[in-house]
Amino acid sequence: MSASLAFNPLDPAFIADPYPFYHKLRAMIPVWQSPLGIWIVTRNADAALVLKDKRFGKDYVGNITRSYGPDAINEPARASLGRTMLVLDPPDHTRLRGLVTKAFTARRVEEMRPRIAAIVDQLIDRVAPHGHMDVIKDFAHRLPIIVICDMLGIPEEDHEQFFAQSRVNGRLIDPVPMTREELDIANANTLATNAYFEALFDRRRRDPQDDLITKLVQAEEQGDRLTTEELTANVGLLFAAGHETTANLIGNGLLALHRNPDQWDAMKADPSLIPNAMEELLRYDSSVQLTGRTTNADVELSGVKIPAGQSVVCFLGAANRDPAVYPEPDRLDITRKEIWPMSFGGGIHHCLGAQLTRIEAQEAFAGLLRRLPGLTLPEKDTPQWRRSFTLRGLTTLPATWPV
Repeated sequence: MSASLAFNPLDPAFIADPYPFYHKLRAMIPVWQSPLGIWIVTRNADAALVLKDKRFGKDYVGNITRSYGPDAINEPARASLGRTMLVLDPPDHTRLRGLVTKAFTARRVEEMRPRIAAIVDQLIDRVAPHGHMDVIKDFAHRLPIIVICDMLGIPEEDHEQFFAQSRVNGRLIDPVPMTREELDIANANTLATNAYFEALFDRRRRDPQDDLITKLVQAEEQGDRLTTEELTANVGLLFAAGHETTANLIGNGLLALHRNPDQWDAMKADPSLIPNAMEELLRYDSSVQLTGRTTNADVELSGVKIPAGQSVVCFLGAANRDPAVYPEPDRLDITRKEIWPMSFGGGIHHCLGAQLTRIEAQEAFAGLLRRLPGLTLPEKDTPQWRRSFTLRGLTTLPATWPV
């Protein structure tokens, strides 16, 4: 491989703008085996095949033990993740996902739209008189946390601790080894989160409510559908996935629109463009930049043969900007037609909350345009990105408006 294509996925410069590297890799080596032994896929067509073809599975435990040794899966953060539907194949994936699918149907989440719009207004009410906010901390992070807390049944008096503490550790799912310090932090966070949810499960056993946690606790009590460990891990997953991608979509999207002010102005002039704009923002700067699979059989991608038992990572951010699918892929165009962003993955692992994320983002931008039309981002040229390759998002995003 050419030295010009060597890269460090945790380099701040790469994290700030990975797309030029994606274009080089896609053009020169669209299916590349990295020095870590992982196969990297950057073409849209190849990524679509990997995500949907049954010759690709998950094998999370196998990948961890092969990469880090037989005891590595016993780390609390890895062990908990290994019990989630995110990294499991059927039949376990089918069983676990089936327990929560009804809560995320299109009809159910559309019924939540008025509540989501009301939360948006409440959050804007908190900051509007001040003329400034941190978009991430004060708005993008709080909105989806309140929504997922509502769905799960997390008491309102507990929300504040999640506002303060809950940012998903993207390093846990990065295809780059964590340091011992990073893993220790992830373990501590996992244990603390598990302890909170286990206490809440006990409360719901004694005092059932009309919420998702109660339904899952009742499934666990039946014994054959959900173990206690699976209950804890998957509620933790629903909470994490239920807010992180939405928060990043709002932050990344607002930054992209203010770096392309003609697009912000177009959306302000015609709010009916908002739904299509969200699809374009998902394509343009995805909250989730990659997802992994393992080959269950020998496979050929773009003329490259990959043996069975190999780790394959789809660079979703690269697939979303493939010029073979999207003309002028680096141009933000909220009126773009035929957008099929891969940002929610695909196949049986397509994101359960994809439609909920879309509705939250639509209502968030509608509220900002209606309530804070003069909003600007003073530091839009020097944003602070999180140190994660997989989960792309900002640590902070200052905004101001006239009062």
